[in-house]
Amino acid sequence: MKLAALISGGKDSIFAIHKALEEGHEVTHLINIIPARDDSYMYHSINLHMVELISAASEIPLIQQESSGIKELELDDLTLALKRVNVDGVSVGAIESQYQASRVQKICDSLGLEVYAPLWHRDPEELLNEMAKVLDIRIVRVAAEGLDSSWLGRPINVNSIENLKALNRRYMVHMAGEGGEYETVVLDAPFFKKRIEIVKSEIEWEGDTGSLKILDARLVDKT
Repeated sequence: MKLAALISGGKDSIFAIHKALEEGHEVTHLINIIPARDDSYMYHSINLHMVELISAASEIPLIQQESSGIKELELDDLTLALKRVNVDGVSVGAIESQYQASRVQKICDSLGLEVYAPLWHRDPEELLNEMAKVLDIRIVRVAAEGLDSSWLGRPINVNSIENLKALNRRYMVHMAGEGGEYETVVLDAPFFKKRIEIVKSEIEWEGDTGSLKILDARLVDKT
């Protein structure tokens, strides 16, 4: 299938693209929705400028669509973006969010598009281990008990997965961050022609929530 991939720059959407390409699908466009509100039900809002570098790194054209971020109304903005591409289906990184999955499905049904969701209902620990083997993932936002500022900028790897398992047992932190416990950005993937390097960043912390704000980043050759 020819697919347009919904991306936020995080691990789930990027890994869904990796799986699509592995299975022989063609990803013709990246679709990124920019919400006007930080509390959007559908879309991420942190470090969205990184998707432009992901597009450049992967050499897949990017379509960005601004959104009100208002619940339900923001679905119209995704419809507008998808009307701009000629594809057979849409790749999504949904794992457990029935809210997001059902609404993407409804939009795709209205446009006659298939939904490609290779991560749907996968075991979170198994999924993280698969991702860690092929992606360079960094945590850029935390919002859960047990996740402090030391997690910001930390890679998802064998050690951090073990730590997340412990936090899951103690605090019920979802290992894949499906409850909004953490958000990520991907700096490298098998389909990237170049990798992304963070040049400058700063930590912002308020109450029990913190973010790694990426101020400057660049593409570099893979070694």
